[in-house]
Amino acid sequence: MKGLVRTAAAATVSLAALLAAGAASASSFAIRSGQSAEGLGMAYAGAAAGGIGMGSMAWNPATITMFPGRNSQWNFTYLLPQGEYTPTQGTRVSVAPGVTVPNTALGGSPLGTGELGGDGAFIPASYSAWQLNDRLWIGMTTGAPFGLRSKADNTYNAAQTYGRSAKVRSINVSPTIGYQLNDWISIGAALQVQYFKANLKQATGLTAAAGNAILDGDTIDFGYRFGVNLTPWQGTNIGIAYRSSIRQTLEGKFWLPNAVLPIRANLNLPDSVVFGVSQQINDQWQAHLGVEWTNWSRFRRIPIVSQLTGLPVNSLNFVYDDSWYFAAGLEYKYNRDLTLRAGVGYELSAVNDTNRTVYISDNDRLWLSAGLSYKFSEKINLDLGYTYIHVNKARVNYGPGHPQFSPAAPVIYAAEAKPQVHIMSAALTYRWDNPMETIPVRPVVRKN
Repeated sequence: MKGLVRTAAAATVSLAALLAAGAASASSFAIRSGQSAEGLGMAYAGAAAGGIGMGSMAWNPATITMFPGRNSQWNFTYLLPQGEYTPTQGTRVSVAPGVTVPNTALGGSPLGTGELGGDGAFIPASYSAWQLNDRLWIGMTTGAPFGLRSKADNTYNAAQTYGRSAKVRSINVSPTIGYQLNDWISIGAALQVQYFKANLKQATGLTAAAGNAILDGDTIDFGYRFGVNLTPWQGTNIGIAYRSSIRQTLEGKFWLPNAVLPIRANLNLPDSVVFGVSQQINDQWQAHLGVEWTNWSRFRRIPIVSQLTGLPVNSLNFVYDDSWYFAAGLEYKYNRDLTLRAGVGYELSAVNDTNRTVYISDNDRLWLSAGLSYKFSEKINLDLGYTYIHVNKARVNYGPGHPQFSPAAPVIYAAEAKPQVHIMSAALTYRWDNPMETIPVRPVVRKN
């Protein structure tokens, strides 16, 4: 049965092209941008407090109680990262103990470059909420919380022994339930069913003809989310939520030029806490704030273990720090149907100059966002969002002190990148029931 579920999930992921590029839209290989077009237009400020519409369910399941009746939303996001690693003169190749030569001495390109962007990727997400009575809601969210795609852009790259290419795919399906305890407190919980697939390649030698060592595996594992949403007085929403870590029991193959080994690896993907506030200022203006902490420090040294012997055959050493994300946004209701919004965010990345790899060119980043919503009728609503992400200069230095460097390694690799990311998103929300026949619910200010 698990094999059947895995096959179906893999087909879904492939069809949806759930890949981000080397400069992802959140810290490390996490994807924040694909969750909501409305949220994207405001840098996801107030996400935990229902400030970004139905997409808030991906952060805080208690916000499902903010949507009366029966509603569905479909989001489609295009992520376009740009940039490349440009090696510096610090890149050297060791040909004998204590003897190093420039990369070009072995027939390589002038130090080589590494591509971070390229064709971009489409990332879908969806939300459904069904009100059963005046206190109980059930629903479903789907999305891609993690993703990565990076590769070298030429035949020979100085860092190929550290990494030639990387692909990470994921899809998250979350049945959700929400309950309104009284007029000002709602609680919610969601089960996370997550498919995760990884493929990492690195060269086994220094020449362009060197074979690959390929790690390829996938898994389906489970986690949870729970949250609380408060409306202490009219026009104010406060939300706080927790997303659990998921221990991914990755199983697959480790391919070498002359051997194939069945392997397994345990990946502890990070848990997180998110807090948000949404405050109505007057009939036209609404303000939003958000803070998110992600426990990336649990994602550190990952042994790759042979299923035949039970012994490690390799290790993925990341040694990340925790990350923090701060966002603020404003909405202006231009008229009954049109709402304009903008936001700014700043992220303190889990990746820094001491642990950065050729796979992930991440660093602290600034979000600048804008968007709009247009209500065609009481049943149909369109959201559009755009974000530009400026990533601080990202330096990589494979030398003494780097978690993936070995004294026996033949390459000392130093490079830097200046990544940037463009993200565009659109969403359609549809209400299936008659709005005039909605079950009465608590009198709070809701998204229009």
